[in-house]
Amino acid sequence: MDNAQDNSKLKFGLVGKDISYSFSRSYFKTKFETENLQHSYVNFDLQSIDELSEVITSTSNLKGLNVTIPYKEQVIPLLDKLNKKAQEIGAVNTIRFTKNKKLIGYNTDFYGFKNSIQPHLKSHHKKALILGTGGASKAIAYALKKLDIKLNFVSRSHKEGVRFLYSDLTKKIISEHTIIINCTPIGTFPNVDKCPDIPYEALCENHILYDLIYNPEETKFLNQGRLKGATTINGLEMLRLQAEKSWEIWNKP
Repeated sequence: MDNAQDNSKLKFGLVGKDISYSFSRSYFKTKFETENLQHSYVNFDLQSIDELSEVITSTSNLKGLNVTIPYKEQVIPLLDKLNKKAQEIGAVNTIRFTKNKKLIGYNTDFYGFKNSIQPHLKSHHKKALILGTGGASKAIAYALKKLDIKLNFVSRSHKEGVRFLYSDLTKKIISEHTIIINCTPIGTFPNVDKCPDIPYEALCENHILYDLIYNPEETKFLNQGRLKGATTINGLEMLRLQAEKSWEIWNKP
């Protein structure tokens, strides 16, 4: 009887740093209330990923975790196993706890992104610029490859895999890349007057601007795109889709 009661009151959570704003906690709180589930979802705001082991041992009934900035790559060495896609991507945003307490890492970011951008794609969307090189950008790159879209990374500094610095970007480069995805935190609340430094004047109605940020709903980056007639998408649908995919993974038998 005790065991059954335990399974009806499972704990889930989000691992990250400075995550009081978290979408996940409010999403799952609403989901559990709506579906009349007794589970709870909490934020684990860690100063270092090394604190995760203590969280896991001291939290009873923990069944699954989401992982966000800046730990999507740093968490990998702490896991027992990686799902094939997470291994290929090189970043984890979902952790499942097996019955024998093994930790398995998955990536549902790529699923959320792929399924939220796909309805907007047209035949001229052949090349993409990814702004930023963090854990989320790896999932975006993986999804674009699956969609057969060529991609180039943009960063503030030279590093492996980066094709352009922001200072390299010209109107011609922007015109050629009709999908531009902001994977940086630039423009997140409260710094809503900031946006990535790209030549916005080269945008047109053929462009898709996609911002992983969802607070504010329309970032300055997206606003600049909308003013030029571009299709603009924020990160909310991606988050909903990846959250539901995480839920599916946590409930695997």
